[in-house]
Amino acid sequence: MSTEAAHTKRMKVGVVLPMGENPESGHTSRYTEIRERALQIEDSGFDSIWVYDHLLFHVPGQPVSGIWEIWTLASALAEATERVLLGTLVVCTAFRNPAVLAKMATTLDDVSGGRLILGLGAGWHQPEFDAFGIAFDHRVDRFEEAIAIIAPLLREGRVDFRGKYYQAANCEMHPRGPSSKGMPILIAGSRPRMLGLTARYADMWNTAWLGRPEALAARREPFDAACRDAGREIEVTVGVNVNYSQEDESEKKAVDEGKALGGSPSDVAAALKGYEDLGVSHAICALNDTGPQAIAWLADAFRMFRAAKIADR
Repeated sequence: MSTEAAHTKRMKVGVVLPMGENPESGHTSRYTEIRERALQIEDSGFDSIWVYDHLLFHVPGQPVSGIWEIWTLASALAEATERVLLGTLVVCTAFRNPAVLAKMATTLDDVSGGRLILGLGAGWHQPEFDAFGIAFDHRVDRFEEAIAIIAPLLREGRVDFRGKYYQAANCEMHPRGPSSKGMPILIAGSRPRMLGLTARYADMWNTAWLGRPEALAARREPFDAACRDAGREIEVTVGVNVNYSQEDESEKKAVDEGKALGGSPSDVAAALKGYEDLGVSHAICALNDTGPQAIAWLADAFRMFRAAKIADR
């Protein structure tokens, strides 16, 4: 989507939910806590909540950790909340059969009353693929076949696809979800081939994780080129690091270097306005502290951002 067109729309702001184990603190977010955070985010006026898809994290020299399974959690949150959009940032297409994944997404969209944003990606963390017996080779080839099945099933209700990795012969989607055109599809990627697939199939593109809005321009150049080649305009969404607590030297350094937002709520509000001015349709905030005080602090920034937007009209 062009910057000029995006300026006519209000930028949405969402928050990434805690999903499971925090290896640094040793804390595990149980569903009751995740639900409380989701409801606090909704009550604070934010536009969206976001969950992500991993099976485990195994970084050399660190203990193995993990998160809760995304579809089960997202389904519960769809029932618990009433207004906020529910986004996946992102579902790994390699973890599930793509036609079945489309069926799951349609069902979740119906449970949520049409509030789902379906974020998709190819995956990147090989240890979880290996541990769960999932092929890691030719990830983009597999993703290309998966999206060629998922997109038409969601948008048109049928697909007839026979590929090297996936088959969906005369597959139809019944019943259809709340929208005849399906939910918005978001794709996260940065390399040329993934950008090309985004330009071809997606409604939204996500780039992450950024801090100050000045970093967006370099990311957008190849994306804009891919969109021009495809003859399409696609919404730009940005995953934004936000450091509420800066007790750790690395957290403070990230803010100082512009790799994360921080400081006062007005500082964060100004940065959000900067993203909006660049034509971003949705800022997705990942807090380094997901406690209730951190969410309340970010909510103050969000209200300041919205108030400034209203004052500009």
